[in-house]
Amino acid sequence: MAVILHVLSCLLGLGSWVAINGVWVELPLLVPYTPEGWELPSYLSLLIQFANIGPLAVTLLHKFCPGRVREGPVISVILAVGVVSCILLAFLWQETSWVGSSLRSTALLCLIFFLSLVDCTSSVTFLPYMTRLRPDYLVSYFIGEGLSGLMPALLALVQGVGVLSCEPMNRTEPNGSHTTGNLTAVYQPARFPAWGFFLFLAAMMGICLIAFTILQKMPKGERHQEAGAGKGRVKEDVWGKGVEQKPMMGEDEDGMKKEKKERAKYSIWEKVFIYLVLAWVNALTNAVLPSVQTYSCMPYGGRIYHLAATLASIANPLACGIAMFLPNRSLLTVGGLTVIGSGIGSYIMAMAVLSPCPALLQDHIGGTMIVVAWVLFVGVLSYVKVIIGVILRGEGHSALVWCGAVVQLGSMVGALTMFPLVNVYVMFQSGDPCNQSCPQ
Repeated sequence: MAVILHVLSCLLGLGSWVAINGVWVELPLLVPYTPEGWELPSYLSLLIQFANIGPLAVTLLHKFCPGRVREGPVISVILAVGVVSCILLAFLWQETSWVGSSLRSTALLCLIFFLSLVDCTSSVTFLPYMTRLRPDYLVSYFIGEGLSGLMPALLALVQGVGVLSCEPMNRTEPNGSHTTGNLTAVYQPARFPAWGFFLFLAAMMGICLIAFTILQKMPKGERHQEAGAGKGRVKEDVWGKGVEQKPMMGEDEDGMKKEKKERAKYSIWEKVFIYLVLAWVNALTNAVLPSVQTYSCMPYGGRIYHLAATLASIANPLACGIAMFLPNRSLLTVGGLTVIGSGIGSYIMAMAVLSPCPALLQDHIGGTMIVVAWVLFVGVLSYVKVIIGVILRGEGHSALVWCGAVVQLGSMVGALTMFPLVNVYVMFQSGDPCNQSCPQ
């Protein structure tokens, strides 16, 4: 039973961000066929921020109508919306229509908004739902959340998204002679079309929905923490508000006493520190650094970029697995790892700012260092996020609701900060993956 619950928790985490992560990695195939062109990623960033209306609504309902929101039905609905949206996306993503005087990918943008709404709302519904399970299952959930980025990336790698070859640039001189100049990047055609990729995303969302349904139907899974009085219920003080709840799945009275003792050791200022670190870490990992990944890696070559992106995706679930066997709830450790991860992120940001002439451009060690930096950055801060999730799991249901809200808030602030820097003020310049040389 424990193994089954770990697998189901992992599959629930898989459905948290798999749809939007999938759309992101598929963008190189979508861009040539959309009227927006390479402005499409900017539209995607804005749609994700608009979709934060979902977690905002859920958080406000929890705040002003405590006990009225049941995560089970909400999760079932948003997962079903995710499945349907992915299926529609497979067949309608190329449909366009006129909006004013401009041709727009209306179907693609509308469906991306619904997928963003699903994934953003998962932050404030999936995590609180995990309070129905023992704390160790939360780590399995985070492993699944890490896989939600890795699985689409591996599929895109098999599909051949973004794979390029460096070929001589042929040109004809004024005298009619034909010469070969510098190398130019030529993107290779994909092994299977975008609609197949979107159907795969729909399948993964469907598996997540099935896993959640099984989790709901399991005998112990029906013992939800609902408000009310009755035998076997306990009085729990969460953030100063008493909420009568049932015992958690798989926990006995001694386990609940132990958790209550753990909860009592964090002061209000320590909780503020935890939430500030959580917002900072998610701003870095979900918005700030991903927005400059191509600038930091591409000058070293296309192979370095794909290696950094793939290994960083693997580092996320790997760090979650390490947290399962080596948990450390010390706030000193959390703060120290956050400083280390932020320092590594500063190196990555510096290389992005220096693009197309980052440090050690002509040396193999330069490419190796940027790959290692991305792996360590994602791994260290992913571990921090899991540990914070475990800490807040011990603080109760309400704390995990605010955990999801802070995750989205940090990501939103990071995205809104980077959008004008990248797209309006153009502070970053792309490197040439085929010519590792600085422009004269």
